Amino acid sequence: MRIPSAIGDCAYYWRRRPSTTVEGMRNTDVISARGLRRTYGRGEDAFEAVTGVDLEVREGEVFALLGTNGAGKTSTLDMLEGLIAPSAGEVEVFGLDPLRHRDQVRPRVGIMLQSGGLPAELTVAETLEMWRGTCTDPTTADAVLAQVGLTDRADVRVGSLSGGEQRRVDLACALLGQPRLLFLDEPTTGLDPESRRGTWQLLADLKAAGVTMVLTTHYLDEAEALADQIAIMHKGAIARRGTLRDIVDDHPARIAFDHPGLPVPQFRGARVESHTRVTITTNDLPGHLFELLGWAREAGVRLTGLEARAASLESVFLDIAEATTPTLIGAR
Repeated sequence: MRIPSAIGDCAYYWRRRPSTTVEGMRNTDVISARGLRRTYGRGEDAFEAVTGVDLEVREGEVFALLGTNGAGKTSTLDMLEGLIAPSAGEVEVFGLDPLRHRDQVRPRVGIMLQSGGLPAELTVAETLEMWRGTCTDPTTADAVLAQVGLTDRADVRVGSLSGGEQRRVDLACALLGQPRLLFLDEPTTGLDPESRRGTWQLLADLKAAGVTMVLTTHYLDEAEALADQIAIMHKGAIARRGTLRDIVDDHPARIAFDHPGLPVPQFRGARVESHTRVTITTNDLPGHLFELLGWAREAGVRLTGLEARAASLESVFLDIAEATTPTLIGAR
């Protein structure tokens, strides 16, 4: 049977080589990137998709790389994975260049692509056995099927699986080589809530076993639940990075309510915008909410539609998406 090009490319990417010990790896940094840039085209048609990215991913860490549309996230991942060379800057994986030293780096890396392109006519078990042949030190197909909850679907053709089940096959393929570093591109897209939570638990178990992960996702709650460190890209650069608390703590909260029909006072240290609804932007949510309720009580005002929202990853992400110029906040 002819192997489709997507699988053939992956077979080349994971081609069997003798086991190699990676020398010179720092104890804490599995990935280290400095000044990464990626330019496409030349002359007047040149476009710089990545404009200078610095990042580190430490051993045993889950690192979430998020990005607005056209942020340069995919190009950054391609450079980290050794699929393309940086136009400038440098990247190390296990202390080595992932492109020039692919024979030493690849056996330790697993990649779950956003779309696996697996052949529809093969069964799940046949697909995994085919992938095993491209790995240096694979585990068994039965082991990864159990990990992703597809043991009872082993004899079903891939093309007959639901979209969520196909994503779990993609994850099983990424786990076959027993990777120490795992790239996960939208790992829970198409999964039902139960399967999604099950995948979260699997990733938590892998982390507990010492596997380092780089995660991309459009589900911000997924990044909140899984990631030790988060970076948000915008316009080719990292606009925010750090722990969830680092990112959220310096971001303002919001209080909103329907306009009461009389002037709303200003509150010291807050910004008040009055339209059909009144919005108070504040870094002291409890204090200003207390002041607002006290004013409403004294003025005899009923605050309809009252909402008080602390800063969240979603509010930070949306503010970055609306910004015209990225501003770096937070560092390790």
